[in-house]
Amino acid sequence: MIKDWYERVLFASRYLLTPLYLALACCLIALVAKSGVHLYDLVYRLSDLSDERVLLSVLAVVDMTLSASLVVIVFLSGYANFVAPVEMRPDDGRPHWIAEIDFGELKLKLMASIVAISAIKLLEGFMDIAHESDRELGWLVGIHLTFVVSACLLALADRLGHRTRTTPDSGTEGV
Repeated sequence: MIKDWYERVLFASRYLLTPLYLALACCLIALVAKSGVHLYDLVYRLSDLSDERVLLSVLAVVDMTLSASLVVIVFLSGYANFVAPVEMRPDDGRPHWIAEIDFGELKLKLMASIVAISAIKLLEGFMDIAHESDRELGWLVGIHLTFVVSACLLALADRLGHRTRTTPDSGTEGV
């Protein structure tokens, strides 16, 4: 009896994540606003900017877009994986990958997004090489390589994990 009550409380506590996912959705407003500032600055000063500065401004908007996409992946698939399933109906306009993504795929999508964001930051550093120190560029490269290696190891571990859980011929549990 106590065990059943305890388990119900534990499983019900997953709904405490809901305000956190809502807070992430609200954070999109900040990312949209910051992208708007970058866009306004780009359009307002376009005639005074060098080609490199225009590209840096565009990369800043790309960075904000990738970051916003990362936030959306986290709150939509996180909610569907950890709080409650999202009901999908035909022609509802919702991305149907939300209901189909498992936790392993979520981790890989997150790492791929983080690697892409890191690559944009690295590209920004190299585009503005005159204003970056060797130390800063070294850190950017090191951090990016760390993310790339981490993503590759995570993908490899996920792939190996799927092989050991099911066998192709029987579909039953593996070793």
